[in-house]
Amino acid sequence: MNIVAEAFGAIAVVLNFIGYRQTNVDKYLLISAFALAALSAHFFMLDAMAAGVGTLLASVRNFIAIKHRSNVILFLFIAINMGFLAYEWFVLNHNWIIFVAYTSSLIFTVGSLVIRNTHTIRKVFLVAETLGLIYAISVGSIFGTMFNVSNLISIVSKLRKP
Repeated sequence: MNIVAEAFGAIAVVLNFIGYRQTNVDKYLLISAFALAALSAHFFMLDAMAAGVGTLLASVRNFIAIKHRSNVILFLFIAINMGFLAYEWFVLNHNWIIFVAYTSSLIFTVGSLVIRNTHTIRKVFLVAETLGLIYAISVGSIFGTMFNVSNLISIVSKLRKP
C-alpha cells in the first residue's frame, strides 16, 4: 500500500465530506476543488490515470466555475475530457473501465458548470458518484472508494432533509 497516496485520499475524503454539507454552491465548489486536487494526486500515485485526469480537471473546473460559467468553458472542459479519453483508449490502449471514469467526469462537468441549485446538483451527482465508486473499486482505491461512499451518503442525507 502506498501510504502517501492513501494520505492524499484521506485528505480528499475529509474535505469533500465538509464540501457536500455546504448550502451554497460556490462554497461547495471551493472546498470540493481542494478535495479533488488531493484525490487526483491519490489516483495518479495509484497509476489510475483516468481518475487522476478526471479529478484534476474537476478541481480546475470547480475553481473556474465559482466565478465564470459559460458555454465556452463548458465545451472546453468537455473537449479536454474527450481528448484524454481518446488518448487513453486509442494511444495507451487502457481498459474499457476508463469509460466509466470519464462518464462520471463529464456528468460532474456539466453539473458543476450548468446547475446552480444545490438540491438539483445533488440529484445529478448521485449518478456521477455511483460511477466514480465503480471505477474506484475497479482500480483498488481504498480512499477513492471511501470518497465516493462518503459522498453518496452525504448527498442522500442532504436530499432527504426538507
